[in-house]
Amino acid sequence: MFTGIIETVGEISQLTLEGENLHIEIKCPLAQELKIDQSVSHNGVCLTVVETKEGTYVATAIKETLDKTNLKKLEKSSLVNLERAMKIGDRLDGHMVQGHVDGTAICKKIQDANGSWIFTFEYENAEFSTVEKGSITVNGVSLTVVNSKKGEFSVAIIPYTFENTNFKTIKSGSEVNLEFDIIGKYVKNLMQPYL
Repeated sequence: MFTGIIETVGEISQLTLEGENLHIEIKCPLAQELKIDQSVSHNGVCLTVVETKEGTYVATAIKETLDKTNLKKLEKSSLVNLERAMKIGDRLDGHMVQGHVDGTAICKKIQDANGSWIFTFEYENAEFSTVEKGSITVNGVSLTVVNSKKGEFSVAIIPYTFENTNFKTIKSGSEVNLEFDIIGKYVKNLMQPYL
């Protein structure tokens, strides 16, 4: 379980394809603290640390993960939002995030909001929806929806988030990972028989 509060941004140092698995080597300040078998959120995707090295670590993404996320588009030097699993007893500063990506979205536009930015994303998966002022996870970042429409939503990005996540690399047309709010998904599932 994660909170969507990004700890650091890592840089892809090597990508190795083995069969249908992609081994992702990441250089980051957290590498020295990680242990094999730990869960780390990578752009919102929960992956297991399988190897640690000096200043880097390796996580493996299987075909299912690559098919459903933007990890398939990683290149050497790509920036990845990273968060270690939360500790029981810590503050939950973001919202409950599982690291199980529901799908991807495309950035449709970025508006300058005089000190912050409004990012608008479009997604095709009709099974999910956002709600105004509800939570959404974009590339692992816990955000509040500021404009919700069918298949589209916007989020406001403050300068701190822009500078300390890979939002600074997102452009119009960029693909991002989405995880919809877990509580909303459970409520929708429970209500489905009554609708």
